[in-house]
Amino acid sequence: MDKILIVDDNQAVLDALSLLLEIHGYDVVTAVSPFDAEQIIRYQKVSLVMQDMNFTADTTSGEEGIALFNVLRRLNPTLPIILMTAWTELETAIELVKLGAADYIAKPWDDTKLLTSITNLIALGKANAQNQTHERQKNERRLPRAQANLVGLVYASTAMERVVDMSLQLAKSDVSVLITGPNGSGKERIAEIIQANSTVANMPFIKVNAGALPQELIEAELFGAEAGAYTGANKKRIGRFEAADGGTLFLDEIGNLPLSGQIKLLRVLQTGEFERLGSTVTQKVSVRVVSATNANLHNDIQAGRFREDLYYRLNVIELNLPPLNARQDDVIPLIRHFLPRREISYHAEQALITHNWPGNVRELENACKRVSVLKPQGILEIEDFGLSESLNIESSQAPTLKLEPSKQEIEAAMHSHQGVIAKVARQFGLTRQALYRRLQKFEIDY
Repeated sequence: MDKILIVDDNQAVLDALSLLLEIHGYDVVTAVSPFDAEQIIRYQKVSLVMQDMNFTADTTSGEEGIALFNVLRRLNPTLPIILMTAWTELETAIELVKLGAADYIAKPWDDTKLLTSITNLIALGKANAQNQTHERQKNERRLPRAQANLVGLVYASTAMERVVDMSLQLAKSDVSVLITGPNGSGKERIAEIIQANSTVANMPFIKVNAGALPQELIEAELFGAEAGAYTGANKKRIGRFEAADGGTLFLDEIGNLPLSGQIKLLRVLQTGEFERLGSTVTQKVSVRVVSATNANLHNDIQAGRFREDLYYRLNVIELNLPPLNARQDDVIPLIRHFLPRREISYHAEQALITHNWPGNVRELENACKRVSVLKPQGILEIEDFGLSESLNIESSQAPTLKLEPSKQEIEAAMHSHQGVIAKVARQFGLTRQALYRRLQKFEIDY
């Protein structure tokens, strides 16, 4: 039940409003002075306040009401406040509405209009409080990211925010992490973030492409070899595990590691022990392992291509990195990063956002490198990127790309949608980031 606070020094007004509101299902609490009202707001959960403008006999200036309004606003910025005014105080009430009061009513009031206003304002107050909570939570999540070393990662999507937040959380532990996702999506960069923000950030970070290791040299690459252990081994060789001792070993494309290598890897993950090839001396290391794959390891386990026991050693926690076409908000920031100080047409931006990007960030980076060489100057159009034939849009389903919106059109849309960025961006077919750039370009307040 929503609680309403009524503040008035006139007992008849308090009784009349209490009766009206209680009949309509509200919990009512009353106060006859600003001090009493302040104590109630401090210690009780109130959904709406109705306050008079004067509390001293023969006073009509409204200054007491202004002072109470300011106190209540400081205590609860989202609390809806209805001002109860006489005609002599109407101008003061209007000024307070401009400063954030929810509404004002003149005495005597219309019961129906008052009840409608209360219903709407309580709903609005709850929405504002919820938005404020969400914004505070968002800022709390944003703070660790702002203070972290993100090794140059460029992103703007909510999906990547979640991945980064999880990466930073995992960085402080020493559990094994498996990063999954398609080729070119940025798995290595996420592994770098985990290392850079870990307790062993200053220790070695060794990268190994497990799929590129020759089968006959896997053991020597991972664990090292003594001189003469195999043909061509003229001197002692330090393996990747030994080189990563005290730090982190990143095993990329782990799904491509042959079964013989998987067996040897499993032992060192279980015990931290291994022998160099050609040696009987057991080495012991402390290494955190972060691995990555674009393969479906569950299918590989079913097909007998990947050991189930190794999978569970590597995958204490899994981080799934979505493909670029599932995080379209990242496309334009990435292009701005790869093509700084270059102007891209509105039509090109929209086409680049809707492109399927089967090669993910790597494909996008290559497209930007190519266009910077082939067209070093001028406004970039979609044709310059060489993607026209591969755009993932059927001719019959191709979206109608709007012309670049003018300043007047954007201002009109901002007014129509009451400044809600998401709605304005949707009207013009823009991402929020693209709309923000145009607001800044046209110097439109938001």
